[in-house]
Amino acid sequence: MQSIASPTGAASPTTFDGRPGLLDMRGRALRDLRISVTDRCNFRCTYCMPAEVFGRDYAFLPHAEVLTYEEIHRLAGIAVGLGVAKLRITGGEPLVRRDLAALIAQLATLRTPEGKPVDLTLTTNGSALRPLAGALAGAGLQRITVSLDSLDDTTFRRMNGVDFPVARVLDGIDAARAAGLAPVKVNMVVKKGENESSIVPMARWARDEGLILRFIEYMDVGTTNGWRLDDVVTAGEIVAAIDAELPLEAAAPTYRGEVAGRWRYRDGSGEIGVISSVSQPFCGDCTRARLSAEGRIYTCLFSASGTDLRGPLREGASDDELRRILEDLWGARTDRYSELRSAATSHLPRVEMFAVGG
Repeated sequence: MQSIASPTGAASPTTFDGRPGLLDMRGRALRDLRISVTDRCNFRCTYCMPAEVFGRDYAFLPHAEVLTYEEIHRLAGIAVGLGVAKLRITGGEPLVRRDLAALIAQLATLRTPEGKPVDLTLTTNGSALRPLAGALAGAGLQRITVSLDSLDDTTFRRMNGVDFPVARVLDGIDAARAAGLAPVKVNMVVKKGENESSIVPMARWARDEGLILRFIEYMDVGTTNGWRLDDVVTAGEIVAAIDAELPLEAAAPTYRGEVAGRWRYRDGSGEIGVISSVSQPFCGDCTRARLSAEGRIYTCLFSASGTDLRGPLREGASDDELRRILEDLWGARTDRYSELRSAATSHLPRVEMFAVGG
């Protein structure tokens, strides 16, 4: 790619981070593609797929409507050619998709226009990591992120909605580390009245284990989780709670567009991250697009609808035609939901988080 169109229509050889690629209308580059391989999950977390909504009779996508691994590989390759440098496999719960290592092996062959391997990662609830970690690492997966909302077994069982024991997730993390999927990152969604008492114990545990822990503000993703602003424990509150016992200092981001604000322990024993899309929106540097399991592209986590790629792909569209769809979509992008969040926007229709991979 020789040049790109800037938001004003002029040509430029680089984007905001110094690499060639696509810019949207706000000057943001397409760098990250999150790929949902399934809308199914074996958990029913209260903030994502509450059991009272997603019960046994809930109709998930039929198999024929889910992208095949070959289709995912083809679309990912086109996105990488447009500047995407990071692919994150998500769900639902991605490890419930059969033979996932086969997809990892295909994606691991992709190279950026500069000839570098893509950064290939996966987010999981950790429930099936023990038997699968070795195969995933062997196929080319580089790193892994595990969702874990508390070390307290009672709290964790209640929040995952299926009475799953925390010990099995911790065992999965051990398996991932043994397989070389390091550094392991852990994501904790903090919801007031549910698990805020776990903030400091989680921070202490992750620091002692040498894990990277990221706290996530409870977000108004989708329309089924009963989100209220009163349920949010803000980034400032999270940092203050930890700092009172384990002193912190702010750390600079490692790259532009990094999602988590970084804080390191003053004694040099590690760091935490805080994802603050509610209290401190970061829309201005958002570089992410999301490919859903049925082949729709979303340019914002809070989108009401996506752009269909499965239809054109299965109707015989060429790579150039699919590339133009992505170019036109990203080039017209103006999303900044979190910056505009208000009583007026909070009730707009949105796709559920499990459908686009969080």
